[in-house]
Amino acid sequence: MAIALADLLDPKHVDLDLRTRAPETALGKIVHLLAADEPIEDPEKFLQQLLSRERESPSAVEDGVAFPHARTDLVKKIVLGIGRSRAGIPFGKRGRARLIFVIGVPQRLVNDYLICVGALARLLKDDVVRNRLLNADTPEQFIEILRTGTE
Repeated sequence: MAIALADLLDPKHVDLDLRTRAPETALGKIVHLLAADEPIEDPEKFLQQLLSRERESPSAVEDGVAFPHARTDLVKKIVLGIGRSRAGIPFGKRGRARLIFVIGVPQRLVNDYLICVGALARLLKDDVVRNRLLNADTPEQFIEILRTGTE
């Protein structure tokens, strides 16, 4: 059975106030937030895998959104952590990411990952949704916007 995007959304995994200009620091904060609540076998190793993938193949930033991810055996299910930066954090070669969606994917769930990241990408292409996310006051409100889209 495919995993739905809604199954990955949790306000405990959202940091609406990333205050760093360094992508490495931002990813570390999101990974540690995620690891406090999700079973990640070795959070530091997971972070290193994310950073390694970013060095080899930087995440594209479109409309201020980045999806850094790692395919790893350190998670048993897809995990999603989210960070928001008012100033934006430089990712890849193009632009600053204001919304960062960190995804950990077990090798066996690559197809489910593609479905979920596709759903997120379609949702975040909408200017109204992105604007609402950038202005959400609480993690709960942020998640509700993702769940409902433009409704």
